[in-house]
Amino acid sequence: MSITPASSGATSGAQAGAPAGADRLARLALATVMIGAFMSLLDTTIVNVALPSIARGLAASHSALEWVVSGYALAFGLVLIPAGRLGDAIGRRPVYVAGLVAFLLASLGAGLSRTAGELVAARIVQGVAAGTYYTQINATIVDMFAGRERGKAFGVLAAVIGLSTAVGPLAGGLLISAAGPHTGWRWIFLVNLGIGVIALPAAARYLPAPVRSCVHRARQRADIAGLGLLTAALVAMLLPLIEGQTYGWPLWTYGCLAASVLLLAGMWRWESRIERAGRTPLISPRVVRQPAFATGAVFALAYFASFTSIFFSLAVTWQEGFGHGALASGLVVSPFAAGAIVTARKSSAIAQRLGRWTLILGCGTVATGLVCLLLVFHFSGAPSGWYLVGPLLVTGLGHGMIVAPNIDQVLKSVPPSDNGSASGVLNTAQRVGSAFGIAVVGTVLFGTLHPAGPGAPALAAAFGHSLQDALAVNIGLIVVALALAAFGPRQAVPIPGAAPGQDAAESAATPVPAVPAARP
Repeated sequence: MSITPASSGATSGAQAGAPAGADRLARLALATVMIGAFMSLLDTTIVNVALPSIARGLAASHSALEWVVSGYALAFGLVLIPAGRLGDAIGRRPVYVAGLVAFLLASLGAGLSRTAGELVAARIVQGVAAGTYYTQINATIVDMFAGRERGKAFGVLAAVIGLSTAVGPLAGGLLISAAGPHTGWRWIFLVNLGIGVIALPAAARYLPAPVRSCVHRARQRADIAGLGLLTAALVAMLLPLIEGQTYGWPLWTYGCLAASVLLLAGMWRWESRIERAGRTPLISPRVVRQPAFATGAVFALAYFASFTSIFFSLAVTWQEGFGHGALASGLVVSPFAAGAIVTARKSSAIAQRLGRWTLILGCGTVATGLVCLLLVFHFSGAPSGWYLVGPLLVTGLGHGMIVAPNIDQVLKSVPPSDNGSASGVLNTAQRVGSAFGIAVVGTVLFGTLHPAGPGAPALAAAFGHSLQDALAVNIGLIVVALALAAFGPRQAVPIPGAAPGQDAAESAATPVPAVPAARP
């Protein structure tokens, strides 16, 4: 049975009065895409605790470890917009299934990697595949649900995001503890195959087949040149940040940074040119020129650069520096996940009550937690994990108030006709911010690591000092985000036909959305 997209004006099976069979199919489709969401997000959180195991098993350098994490995030972000448009053109199910198959094959390749280079390549393919099918998850929710049911469906997605955040580090720690510190890391990738055994058949059976209006929708020429320029610019920026410390910052690193600026400028001119020509650019300059949207996108980039890199630094320091096991490393960050789950569930209600002050409160809370975390390491050196519970819990409580409200506020600041493009750019900014944060914070962590002598105590002391420097960068990025939240323009434009308090992600979905709002 095909489900008519909600944007066409038909109601989904989840609406009152819909046939029971359609309602059942919609809920089975939702459960199916939630399995995929869990898997892609699990691969974001589970890897950090495995980094020391990867370093031992593959003799991987510190820069290779950064690529393992940032390569996945960058590839994920770059493919979101074109994958969303591909799903619009040929249907959600074929793109979702193709992305899921590629993700599982890349997971197998990652688990069987014999060198660090092979692992990095597999992770980049994983990121492309994950971004390809993850975009279809949000679009499927938009197509199959409307009104309050759509809000409930996005609530389920938010719960899955929280669950993957909490489960990832613990699952990684358990797998490595069970399989051994030298080969246990392979199972954090191979475990995806077990999930895929359920996810693939379910997707083939329960996701709606493309309807005729979708299959025959007018094709838009893909902005391959824009995607190429953006990719080249970001790689030129990340390459020296990750590899510069290893090679002693030679002249080519500065040349790459200069080239990245020129490439971004060239991309902007190209995007403006094709938009004036009436074609659809990868990133719409008309949307980016709107002050409230630009502020929200930069906020997302700065915030994700800060918070995602915290777990990279903590995992490496806790294991390589302090000599704890992978399971202990997973447990130590669990208070963050617990705090985030608590406030994320209430973030919509908090945002309706406080408005833009929600982001200010959230960033202030995160900054407070990180400052307390830095002070713990400053005064304790190599502290017990119990000393980190309070600061990480506070940081998590702040985080839960930030991500979804920022998406909602940003999408309310642009006209409904631009919501598809705006949400795609916003999600890309989040992933690019994650990759950029790992590169910068990793450079600081490893670049300032200078043990005073041989032995475990000297190494622990050196890691403790380097972690403080890394946390100072995290705090600086949060301060930037806080300033944008406090002083940036965030006046929302009225959305025709939207009820007061209506979620912008829902309103954005009513036109034909290229990449509906995501909430990771």
